[in-house]
Amino acid sequence: MISIRDFYFSYGRTPVFTGVSTTLTPGHIYGVLGKNGTGKSTLLYNIAGLLYPTGGKITVNGQDPGKREPSFLRDIFMVPEEFYLPNISIPSFVKYYSVFYPKFDHEAFSRYLELFEIPLESLLQGMSYGQKKKVYISFAVASNTSVLLMDEPTNGLDIISKGQLRKVIASAASDDKILMISSHQVKDLENLIDEVVILSDTTIVLKENLEHVSERLSFKLSFDESDLHGAIYAESVLRGNTVVMENIDREEGKVDLELLYKATMSNPLKIKSILK
Repeated sequence: MISIRDFYFSYGRTPVFTGVSTTLTPGHIYGVLGKNGTGKSTLLYNIAGLLYPTGGKITVNGQDPGKREPSFLRDIFMVPEEFYLPNISIPSFVKYYSVFYPKFDHEAFSRYLELFEIPLESLLQGMSYGQKKKVYISFAVASNTSVLLMDEPTNGLDIISKGQLRKVIASAASDDKILMISSHQVKDLENLIDEVVILSDTTIVLKENLEHVSERLSFKLSFDESDLHGAIYAESVLRGNTVVMENIDREEGKVDLELLYKATMSNPLKIKSILK
């Protein structure tokens, strides 16, 4: 479990988080959404113990991330947006680094590389950025840690690779793991996450289970202008409008993550009141 209590963080005099409190529990894939500069990476780095709160407290499975104890480090993995890999072969990389993760799954790692179409004997420095990212993500997921943090993992990947990535991440989900994925590319997280965390104005403006969202909100393409009067959020498209409305009749439907994000950013109090 990740516990965040009265969390403050600033870069100099610029506040990023002010008094944030929330709990993240195992068994979920959390999508952390927000504009650039709203603190998505900062939140992950504080959870990983690579940055330190200026106020309040974060604990991960009962431990203080900032202490960077070995028992903490072997059960958490952080995939940053920018990273460096040494000029060695993939087998050598696995040999030298997998020993730090007692639950590392070598068979799973090989499966992920096969899915990504990465030759096992490749030299890391001879790869493109996208290929390196696939190797690093494969290693991260195969490390089998109870907490996996991924900062903008789809950056640098083409459309097919993004689909492969979703399969790899989904395979890592289990009842005893917490996965957190930050992205400003909202569409990349659809059909993958089950909880959304939206950041804005130095706080979490929405943290909600998507199944609950689908019960309370309706996302649809409408050709009826009268729907605009009851819409929480609407935007025009060819010959109609996409709208977010209260799901009064509790009809089954799918959450449009991009529309949810836009609706929350434009009217957070209304969204939160409906989702109570």
